[in-house]
Amino acid sequence: MGDFDKIWREHCEDEQTLSEYALAMKNLADNHWAVNCEGEGRIEWCRSVCQEYFLDGGMKRMLEKDEKSAMLTMGLTAASVSAQPYSTIPSSISQLGKMRLLDVGSCFNPFLKFDEFLTVGIDIVPAVESVYKCDFLNLQLQQPLQLAGDAVEAFLRQLHNPIDTLPAQLFHVVVFSLLLSYFPSPYQRWICCKKAHELLELHGLLLIITPDSSHQNRHALMMRSWRVAVESLGFKRYKYVKYSHMHLIAFRKVSLATTSDLVSRNYPEMLYIPQDFHSNEEEDYADVPEQVRSDFEDDQLAWGFTELPDTPYDSDSGESQSSSVPGFHELEDPVLLQS
Repeated sequence: MGDFDKIWREHCEDEQTLSEYALAMKNLADNHWAVNCEGEGRIEWCRSVCQEYFLDGGMKRMLEKDEKSAMLTMGLTAASVSAQPYSTIPSSISQLGKMRLLDVGSCFNPFLKFDEFLTVGIDIVPAVESVYKCDFLNLQLQQPLQLAGDAVEAFLRQLHNPIDTLPAQLFHVVVFSLLLSYFPSPYQRWICCKKAHELLELHGLLLIITPDSSHQNRHALMMRSWRVAVESLGFKRYKYVKYSHMHLIAFRKVSLATTSDLVSRNYPEMLYIPQDFHSNEEEDYADVPEQVRSDFEDDQLAWGFTELPDTPYDSDSGESQSSSVPGFHELEDPVLLQS
């Protein structure tokens, strides 16, 4: 872990290389992704998910579903559950002002053009002036602000550059667009997700976009592993989409606190990527003799297919895919445990 910290620290100090990278990423986004990106594009997908969840009743539906599940677990009948009022469940965020969005690794602040967001873009080396300089991995968190919504918006509009600290529970949305795979270790990705959980208000959204040009079932086990790791922090998956070159996943924050023993239970290591194993997958597997899978490995493979989106745009919220799996959060990949 220490070596990765040193690598990251030295990386952040190489400002010339980082500046060249930031400009290259902006050029790529302006001249390639905007023209050739499939479907809505990653930024437009984030926007549509936020609108559906906060403004069009998505959050209300999910909270009602959570409440019904909780009541059924306690032994109430379906009829009595249906009769329960949902007066405590917010119908939308419209009366609270703009959606407060933190874009981590923002580079060129692509969400700034949307009026429904109050966007704070941060990056280790910004490509445009509207993005704040910030090392999110080492960002310090303070106690939540005890302010009304309009006062919180005023606070965000007066942030100073660079950003070294932020209050907890400050944002409705945190975006990790092509961010997590940038870090050299699973533990650093874990710290980022944990920090996002602390920065989000209850019921807020964490949107994760990570690159993958493979066909959609090649890394199904990896994506299930990511889901277990992120949900262990106090999230539930809301949506999952696989585009040709990326996974797009929305998680909603369902608890204020996280369990203290998650690191000892190996959850951070579950946020792995193929590059963590320092190998070329094609070359490595070419010389490996075929092995017979055990029954347990067959079960793991079967569960992996539950992580596949049914269509290019999965509007099923993802919740039903795990609802019938007892103890799903306790499943851990034996391959990861050995590594």
